[in-house]
Amino acid sequence: MDSKVSILGATGYAGAELMRILYNHPNAEVVHITSERHAGEHITALYPHLRGLYDMELESMRDIARIGADSDFVFIGLPHGHAMEVGRALAGMRTRIIDLGADYRFDDTDVYEAWYHVRHTHADAPRTYGLSELCRDAVRTAKIIGNAGCFTTASILALAPLAKERLVDVNTILVDAKSGVSGAGRGAKTANHFPELYDNFRAYNVAHHRHTPEIEQEIGKLAGEKATIQFTPHLVPMSRGILATCYATLKEGVTEDDVDAAYEKIYRNEPFIRLLGRGAYPSTKEVRGSNFCDIAWHIDARTHRIIVLSAIDNLVKGAAGQAVQNFNIACGFDETTGLMMTPLYP
Repeated sequence: MDSKVSILGATGYAGAELMRILYNHPNAEVVHITSERHAGEHITALYPHLRGLYDMELESMRDIARIGADSDFVFIGLPHGHAMEVGRALAGMRTRIIDLGADYRFDDTDVYEAWYHVRHTHADAPRTYGLSELCRDAVRTAKIIGNAGCFTTASILALAPLAKERLVDVNTILVDAKSGVSGAGRGAKTANHFPELYDNFRAYNVAHHRHTPEIEQEIGKLAGEKATIQFTPHLVPMSRGILATCYATLKEGVTEDDVDAAYEKIYRNEPFIRLLGRGAYPSTKEVRGSNFCDIAWHIDARTHRIIVLSAIDNLVKGAAGQAVQNFNIACGFDETTGLMMTPLYP
């Protein structure tokens, strides 16, 4: 059975990517797209690449009850702090929610408030974390799915086998991740202005990036113990892609074969995880425009540390593609529906 879906915040990069993916989804019909700033405008005025594909005007979400009544699923591509108000408004309706923001990612809303500096107004929401490969069973029946973040997707998928099989000390984890500028959104910012960004490479939000507690939450659950990690993001002059380099100290007695077996065990049958294996080097260009996550690992016998490399497209597997993957799971569709796209190359 087809599902009617709406996209709140359709003019952000993630919203536009949702429209691109859902256009080719045989079981999804987009019925409403919203933007408070551009209500009444045609979507192709903002995104000409959708010309001839979507004959739709952007609406205001002020009448959210009407949008919810028309929709089986609502995708929310709004800044943090807004999705929880939508969740409250739709609480008594059959409509299910996939939030691409942070409002529903945390088990403990106190953690959300501490890192995002916004009061959580829907703490009792029936929600689950939405990293498809690791949360599939919960996603199937969840009323609200908190779609995993982009840096977190790359990092958690890289580290999950090590945490789940108890092969590393989770309090020694360091994540050094680089992202394309689309991860910062479409809004104009001086730091993202072409003359500032081009031929440049910089870190930002060192020691206090908001994806840190999200990674800690999920790695801790996998390991069965509290995890404290060090996460440092960087911005690189490209439009799409994330490469996460993750370091951890191996526990005594852990061998290379143990590590190889752990990755095979958890990801052997995952359609969107491509294991390059020990000694390989994932590249952002090799996953561009796709829902794949490429993973490889290196073991440094001298320091007894493992270095895991993970590459994704931040707008697809790190946002819209993952949201559609969760949508497929929640609807009972084949998980790859609308998503088995060949990466763009070069």
